[in-house]
Amino acid sequence: MRYKIAIIFFNLGGPSDLKEVKPFLFNLFNDPAIIDYPQPFRYLLAKLISSRREVFAQEIYKNIGGKSPIVPETKKQAKALEKILLKKNISVFKVFINMRYSRPFADEVIEDVQEYAPDQIIMLPLYPQYSSTTTESSINNFIKYYKKAGLKIPYKIIKEYPDHPLFIEAHGDKITKVLKKIDLNKYRILFSAHGLPKKIVDKGDIYPVHIKRTCKAIIKFLHIKNPKILFDHVICYQSKVGRLEWIGPSTEDEILRAGRDGKNIIIVPVAFVSEHSETLVELDIEYKELAEKAGIKDYIRIATLSCDKKFIEALAMLILEQIDA
Repeated sequence: MRYKIAIIFFNLGGPSDLKEVKPFLFNLFNDPAIIDYPQPFRYLLAKLISSRREVFAQEIYKNIGGKSPIVPETKKQAKALEKILLKKNISVFKVFINMRYSRPFADEVIEDVQEYAPDQIIMLPLYPQYSSTTTESSINNFIKYYKKAGLKIPYKIIKEYPDHPLFIEAHGDKITKVLKKIDLNKYRILFSAHGLPKKIVDKGDIYPVHIKRTCKAIIKFLHIKNPKILFDHVICYQSKVGRLEWIGPSTEDEILRAGRDGKNIIIVPVAFVSEHSETLVELDIEYKELAEKAGIKDYIRIATLSCDKKFIEALAMLILEQIDA
């Protein structure tokens, strides 16, 4: 029997123009998974933060054309996944994208899913490593509107895939291409992931554990390909906001340490599967400038997986495992 499957891609979202920067920031900081204050205090704080950070954030987006590329890139990933799944000739698939802090929002996606009338819904976050601030927040928000709409369509959730073999191979292949062109003894690999406030991790968030699993698996893959090489590498965290203590070490500190140690850098965004401000501005512009000031002669940034064939195949495998027989 050929089922009709609706796949829900979850991603962070981003402003489509400079006017959307402030609403995007408000939605982000009004999420209880990000700021766990009770209402109306969280609402008021989100209003304050988004107002204060609006101009600063707009300057960031001006560096990449005045908007975030994450929505159009997620659409490309959705089309790539549909193409692979339809070739399997098992079921009929349609991928819907749901952004957490910008359109398309969950209520809009629910309406589109209702119109599609699938036999099953499969939720697939584009966050390989599970976190309460990303995966859990997106899924809970979608389920809230699912229940509000009175849907009875059976659903399954793919919560994590930090060391899925094809996900790891996709990362490893990109790094290996670079290794063939350089003297690795002169380089340090920085696995850079988006950071979290330490208090969130102290409450039991397993995100850092998953980041370690991803990086350990990538290094293992690289060792298999290059058994005689010792890989100088470190896990670090970027994108700190506010005064709270965040998990570390920070990517900035590791860049400075590499400079002191006379090492060049290969920086790998292990938690981002789409290009957006944290990669195109923070990694490509701000951290590159910091590396230059630190005396680092060569700063190589590995691209996100985006529509990498092996990565999309990994997503397809995850989906096919969830289809009801």
